[in-house]
Amino acid sequence: MSPTPRNPSLLLAEWASAARAADIPDRIRQIVKACVIDTVGVALAGTRTPVAGIARQFAERNAPAGRSEIWGAESHVSAAGAAFSNATAAHALDFDDNCYAGFVHGSAVIIPAAFAIAQEIGATGAELITAITVGAECEYAVGAAAGQGLYDKGWWTTGLLGPIGAGVAAGHLLRLDARQMRACIGLAVAGAGGSKSCFATDAKALLAGQASEFGVKCAYLAASGASGPDEPFTHPNGFAALHTDGAFDGAACAELGHSWRLETPGIDIKKFPICLSSHAAVDVMIDIMSREGVSPDEVESVLCDVPPVVVANLKYAAPATTREAQFSMEFAIAATLCFGAPGLEQLNDDVLTSAAMRAMMPRVRMVSGPMWDAERRAAAPEGASVVISLRDGRTYSGYQTHALGTAVNPVPAAHLRAKFLLCAEPALGRPAAQLLLQALDDLDTEGPVHDLLNAALTGSLTRMPCE
Repeated sequence: MSPTPRNPSLLLAEWASAARAADIPDRIRQIVKACVIDTVGVALAGTRTPVAGIARQFAERNAPAGRSEIWGAESHVSAAGAAFSNATAAHALDFDDNCYAGFVHGSAVIIPAAFAIAQEIGATGAELITAITVGAECEYAVGAAAGQGLYDKGWWTTGLLGPIGAGVAAGHLLRLDARQMRACIGLAVAGAGGSKSCFATDAKALLAGQASEFGVKCAYLAASGASGPDEPFTHPNGFAALHTDGAFDGAACAELGHSWRLETPGIDIKKFPICLSSHAAVDVMIDIMSREGVSPDEVESVLCDVPPVVVANLKYAAPATTREAQFSMEFAIAATLCFGAPGLEQLNDDVLTSAAMRAMMPRVRMVSGPMWDAERRAAAPEGASVVISLRDGRTYSGYQTHALGTAVNPVPAAHLRAKFLLCAEPALGRPAAQLLLQALDDLDTEGPVHDLLNAALTGSLTRMPCE
């Protein structure tokens, strides 16, 4: 007789409360540091968006004063308020990383929560990296246990699973024991939610902020003695019963500390500030344009054959707003043809309503054909087959299984640094952005992380982390 599997929440709580820096291989810590650099960069770019401004003003008005920074501002508020504001900014441009274990935007929720707690309690950079690792691995374990069906059913997994990662990371910094950590996880699971109806609206970024804030609150409540359900995943009215029709592979939670989902399936770093579902097709277009010298005025039509999940995500054939444009294959391909790539500078109304874009977008068509059987969908979950037809009768085609920047098709490390500076310089100025990048490069040390961004703005990072 096989042994009865242990409760998933207990497995998560015991590992998360006991894990220490020495338990995490250096290669995994390097991945986490890359996630931090990318997330802080895209958050700084995101601070300039209207939705991030709304979140910042809300936090400044409603969160009590504290020691945690609101990124891109001079404000200091409570850890929960900072997590809400910063996570909203981190997801505002949809430029943050993804993980296929759960189909989640993990870092945008976990890292702001961990930073906020670290600044509140005076934690070190090394403690911060450890906490982020532990939070991410627990969230991705739950995502793997739930399977892709959770996302396919219409749940927005970033909002649903994010409080687990944020809560565990915050709880690790607060040194919750196993009992308290289990309560934190129970609270995070029982109270979380999110549907993909939020796509292309401010709700998407705000729900990322809410997930980060809620994780912080769950950790503090657990530290104060609050209880949560001991079996939030397997309870008759729990996570699996309500969200996945009972499917939940608890064995995924038993692998913590032995295999690392930060490494496999890994983290996808975005090249473009649009939904990752469009990136493989954009890569094919860039390759064809570069190889064949195709110009926009030659294009008769573009056909993108993609998996069903891509069609479900990219539902705006004629986007009316820049938010909708981020979830539009037609916009992504048209921007690539007209501008060489869909970048931050194309996310504005002038570009969206320009004559060139309005003429090009109707020439793009997206379908999901019979080629996307189960085997191919598994091999290329957001892949693309693209055929471009020119006015003179020539056609060119290409196929991409994974976009450049995904974990199985990574970009050079220099790209991450260039992306950070592209995002951070408009918010901070070049000298401060370069100082901050160096500080984040050196984050995994025993120096404190309080006032990290403000120190960059004032040029005082040279005194950190030795204060």
